[in-house]
Amino acid sequence: MNPRPFSDDMKMNPLLRVLIVEDSEDDMLLTLRELRRGNYNLDYERVDTAVAMQAALDRHPWDIVIADYTLPAFSAPQALQLLQSQHLDIPFIIVSGTIGEETAVAAMKAGAHDYLTKGNLARLLPAVERELREAEERQKRYRAEQALRESEERFRQLAENITESVFWMSDPKARQFLYISPAFERIWGHSCASVSANFMQWWEAIHPQDRQRVQTVYFEQVLTGTYDEEYRIIRPDGSMRWIRDRGFPIRDHAGEPYRVVGIAEDITVRKQAEAALRRAQRLESLGTLSSGIAHDFNNLLTPILSATQLMLLQLPDLEDEYAQELLKLIESSARRGGDLVKQILAFARGVEGKLVPLQVKHLLAEMAQVARQTFPKSISIRLNLATADLYLVAADTTQLHQVLMNLCVNARDAMPEGGILTISAENKLLDEAYTRIHREAQTGPYVVLTVADTGVGIPPELLEHIFDPFFTTKEVGKGTGLGLSTVLGIVKNHGGFVRVASEVGQGTQFKIYLPAIAATVCEEDEDMGLSAGQQELVLIVDDEPLIRRTTKTLLENHNYRTLTASDGVEAIALYAQHQQAIGVVLMDMMMPSMDGVTAIRTMQKLNPEVKVIAATGMSIENHFTEVKGLGIIAFLPKPYTAKQLLDTLKNGLA
Repeated sequence: MNPRPFSDDMKMNPLLRVLIVEDSEDDMLLTLRELRRGNYNLDYERVDTAVAMQAALDRHPWDIVIADYTLPAFSAPQALQLLQSQHLDIPFIIVSGTIGEETAVAAMKAGAHDYLTKGNLARLLPAVERELREAEERQKRYRAEQALRESEERFRQLAENITESVFWMSDPKARQFLYISPAFERIWGHSCASVSANFMQWWEAIHPQDRQRVQTVYFEQVLTGTYDEEYRIIRPDGSMRWIRDRGFPIRDHAGEPYRVVGIAEDITVRKQAEAALRRAQRLESLGTLSSGIAHDFNNLLTPILSATQLMLLQLPDLEDEYAQELLKLIESSARRGGDLVKQILAFARGVEGKLVPLQVKHLLAEMAQVARQTFPKSISIRLNLATADLYLVAADTTQLHQVLMNLCVNARDAMPEGGILTISAENKLLDEAYTRIHREAQTGPYVVLTVADTGVGIPPELLEHIFDPFFTTKEVGKGTGLGLSTVLGIVKNHGGFVRVASEVGQGTQFKIYLPAIAATVCEEDEDMGLSAGQQELVLIVDDEPLIRRTTKTLLENHNYRTLTASDGVEAIALYAQHQQAIGVVLMDMMMPSMDGVTAIRTMQKLNPEVKVIAATGMSIENHFTEVKGLGIIAFLPKPYTAKQLLDTLKNGLA
């Protein structure tokens, strides 16, 4: 049966599409007459078989189905079943002759929305309008629920795929988590199920020093929407992470908060970057401060070193052996002081260390001596060298000293009640069997440095984390978590590797493997081959009287002639007067009134070919940019030895 079309003039009234399941044409017309009382434009179709109804459902969407209960080849229950099989939410009203009450109840239970008799069609229009309203409400609810399901799915996908943040929802009154995203397990190290079952587990994971503050702020601010805190957590493996936690209330119709939602973000990397920036800024400040101190300190050491060498040179046959030993001790201490200043400057400035052939036994002996003098007397210091002929290694002394110092300090801290600290070294030849097991090793000779203690030891579950930046088992304020990561970085930069063995209650042993190098020519003896001049005239410019005096005496004792100036102004005047005779100017770069750079530029105007040796108590890098292009032939770092001074002059005058 074809549907009845409707004309354009009918479009002013609301359209109602009605599918009528009825075998009687007359009964259908009576039904339509009742519906028209509602001023509807009707688009209708009558069907009386299942096939016809299926075809009608396929052709058009329908607003309502009105069905007679019994037809010759069809029935209302069958029509209702067909409608439900299509998952169509269309109001279904039975309009029939008299049927039993039980039959009517069964039809309603099966899903029919209403039932009325053909003798009471006056109820039809109100029933239809009521069911249309309810159908519209059901559609609104369905769309809202669908939108909510889609929103929840988007949130779930977001929450469960972001690994650096934890989404959470809690009941503030019951103090219970209703939802917590999977990232919690990766960041906190606990299962989501465990924290859902035990609300306090969240708080117990917070660092003890942060816990009270965070709890107080949370319960005061989270319900106002201003909760935003940063704190540390301690994972089950003992490692620490930084968290930024924010919470916002969800309110009911009365404005009362009944849920709290939040996001907890792992900000450990950011905190590490901030700490690194602060360290860099401190080092920059330290570098500036240490440069000034180094200049003054080197000015003090230079005359001490020069004077003791002069005395040793002028009194070679001094019979008092004790006096000679004292002079050599002063010379050695001045040299060591100069080396320490250079190390401080290199470390503070972050300058890459220069790898030079190094005999580590001297460094170990020095480290043992420092430990004996500074560590508690309850700690016994032992130095064991397996052989006096340890291989040489290519190393930066300052950095290797830092490695040993970090390990020894850690060992000291691991023995609060005292114990034994052993520093040892041995030669070791690594074969292919060893390198197959330890991939960072190469076949060949190594020097193995060992720092061992008899302290508390490290639990097995923490061993794999000890080289992680900022990981520490020490109390807050007693460790940065950077010592061992620095050790590992330095050792790797030296081409080596680290091995650790530890047993709780027995102690810890760190082994540093450094690749050995071929033996080289020994350092030249300072007492050999002091070069002499050929009566060249040297202009000595320095604001320190002792440096001028000792340098003047040293040069004159080695066949040089000298002029001295206490500042740049006096130096320019002397150079203008004697420039034809002066062979080289030994210029201090840091002086009051007029510094070395200004004095050199002025001399260059007098003589573009002037030869200048720049003496400085600062690091050379400090002056390199400003003196580039000044024609300086050499730098002479303070404190300088007699040999360094004489060799530099000889090469400069050549």
